[in-house]
Amino acid sequence: MEFRQLQYAIQIAAERNFSRAAEKLHIAQPSLSQQLSKLEKELGVLLFKRSTNSVEMTHAGSVFVSKAQAIIDMTEQLRKEMEDMADLRKGRLVVGSLQITGSHVLPNVLPAFRAAYPEIEIVLIEETTKRLEELTASGETDVSLLSLPLQEPALDYQPIIEEEICLAVPPDHPLASLTKKAVPLGSLRQEPFILLKKGQGFRAIAHKLCLEAGFEPNVVFESGNIDTVQALVAAGMGIAFVPRMIARSDWHGRSPVFLPLEGRPTRTLVIAYRKGRYLTNAAEAFIKTFMSYAKSFTE
Repeated sequence: MEFRQLQYAIQIAAERNFSRAAEKLHIAQPSLSQQLSKLEKELGVLLFKRSTNSVEMTHAGSVFVSKAQAIIDMTEQLRKEMEDMADLRKGRLVVGSLQITGSHVLPNVLPAFRAAYPEIEIVLIEETTKRLEELTASGETDVSLLSLPLQEPALDYQPIIEEEICLAVPPDHPLASLTKKAVPLGSLRQEPFILLKKGQGFRAIAHKLCLEAGFEPNVVFESGNIDTVQALVAAGMGIAFVPRMIARSDWHGRSPVFLPLEGRPTRTLVIAYRKGRYLTNAAEAFIKTFMSYAKSFTE
């Protein structure tokens, strides 16, 4: 059994297709099929059921792929531990970030980290909350910037920022004149809401705020971009919940009005990583750098 065969089996399981798996592995499809057949012959079990239109794992295949992934993960973690023991400042750090948050906080953190660790390659992945949790749990990101609550049980985290959530209303909205008075959530029952699309963590937070106030939000628009949400509010299309540090005030001459909410609800941003995962010196340094800048984000 060869190490590369473990990688081949994992990729076939992920793609459920030999052509796509071969493309991702940068090898020819006949070579991939040959290596899998060789592996199955050596093991004496069938790992995948092949048909004209699909590739499905057998029970043995499911067990094999799970164990193979664990071996590859341990090998990668061992390599990183040895690099740290040798005190190497070189390496590669994969950082996951929420789309609505990364552009507001990472420009402060990444330059500071790069200045301190110039030889560490930083790879940035921006994804939805759901996808980021999956990538972090599978070890495809070393650390990820996420917000609570986390749905993936395989993740652990360190809190970094407690951020207030405010209400954005159009400038001609009746509430716009009440800039210093906290708005009761229950009073928004009949309002048209603009929310982020499903799969975004802040969408779930906004929806939960409404449910806790006793109503389902009347959603008139959805967007995958928080800036688009704010622009639509400025244009008078509805109201929205917005994290305080992401609130923007100028949209082509029209600006949303940002109001405090009764009870001052917040969201908690965290640096998440897989439970039991060895955190490299680079990952620990990144978390430390983030923590040192956290206070400035909400001032």
